[in-house]
Amino acid sequence: MQKGKGRTSRIRRRKLCRSSEPRGVNESHKSEFIELRKWLKARKFQDSNLAPACFPGTGRGLMSQTSLQEGQMIISLPESCLLTTDTVIRSYLGAYITKWKPPPSPLLALCTFLVSEKHAGDRSLWKPYLEILPKAYTCPVCLEPEVVNLLPKSLKAKAEEQRAHVQEFFASSRDFFSSLQPLFVEAVDSIFSYSALLWAWCTVNTRAVYLRPRQRECLSAEPDTCALAPYLDLLNHSPRVQVKAAFNEETHSYEIRTTSRWRKHEEVFICYGPHDNQRLFLEYGFVSVHNPYACVYVSREILVKYLPSRDKQMDKKISILKDHGYIENLTFGWDGPSWRLLTALKLLCLEAEKFTCWKKVLLGEVISDTNEKTSLDIAQKICYYFMEETNAMLQKVSHMKDEKEALINQLTLVESLWTEELKILRASAKTLHSLQTAFT
Repeated sequence: MQKGKGRTSRIRRRKLCRSSEPRGVNESHKSEFIELRKWLKARKFQDSNLAPACFPGTGRGLMSQTSLQEGQMIISLPESCLLTTDTVIRSYLGAYITKWKPPPSPLLALCTFLVSEKHAGDRSLWKPYLEILPKAYTCPVCLEPEVVNLLPKSLKAKAEEQRAHVQEFFASSRDFFSSLQPLFVEAVDSIFSYSALLWAWCTVNTRAVYLRPRQRECLSAEPDTCALAPYLDLLNHSPRVQVKAAFNEETHSYEIRTTSRWRKHEEVFICYGPHDNQRLFLEYGFVSVHNPYACVYVSREILVKYLPSRDKQMDKKISILKDHGYIENLTFGWDGPSWRLLTALKLLCLEAEKFTCWKKVLLGEVISDTNEKTSLDIAQKICYYFMEETNAMLQKVSHMKDEKEALINQLTLVESLWTEELKILRASAKTLHSLQTAFT
């Protein structure tokens, strides 16, 4: 027998594979998934490709039950399983939505239905789906203020904007909620509380799939593009996969086809989009490890931190960068400082006698070795500044984890964000060192 072809060798290889790859634990036997599959089957959904499972690192997701080939349909969810504004309008809420002026937004309609159905408990026709939804979310809007204070400045600002937006959404919806009192025995204020609406808002924001825009007279003019997709929304995100996902008007189903291959018992992923980790954290409440789109943002204040304060042309340079869109989205990535960041620094480092060359800088032309070297030196200083700040924040998070045990999950998530940013900065520092050697 040829070496490596026997039964013992095959068993050894299988064991090596199992030990080197994280294995998911099938959860199909759990009561909530048994009930969900019955509920979906009653709505004409058939699926033998995927099974619910719990995976190390990603948590609950979907596992392939057979090998999946490139281009294969991995899931096809009938329209009857989707929760859309049509679902809401056809329900007991429809009459109240239709007569309310000004018309409620599509988002408010969906959130109201979710809160109402969750309150209904066993009486809800959507109970099997509601039972598998998260009880709580980890988006910044749900985090404790002291945890939000530990976020990177740009993300913290967006998180505070997000919180203000949801609070305004709640405040502006209370009169509509009051109009629903005839539907309930309990006071609507106790049912449609801020925490209840926040849960519903996060459910829609983190789990909805996109549908072609529709317009209903009884709803406001805001885009009506969201649908909740039971079972399908268990698919986790990976930035390294590509899928084709859309509602098929011919089959009246929301379909996902993979452009990757999956082996049996692997976790099957979809991609929410080419998002960096701050965007993933803000919108979905998680961080993607080794995310190729991850980056560290450089603010305007930090951009000029190490530039000469005596530069009389600085205000004009900043104005040029702003006018040409080079003052935002300046980043460090896995490959080093972005082209936009280096371009901005090259323009800011222009000597007085070379200032008239600023258009050439924006076109990517090399002005002088001095300009190239100076911009790289400042990029390195900014990178080192961020590394020091990141290490300091990681220490602060670590100390708080020791003191605030109740916040351990929130703090661990923030810690993972800072850890990924530190990895990026180290990679950028290494790239910058290599680029600088060309001028020594």
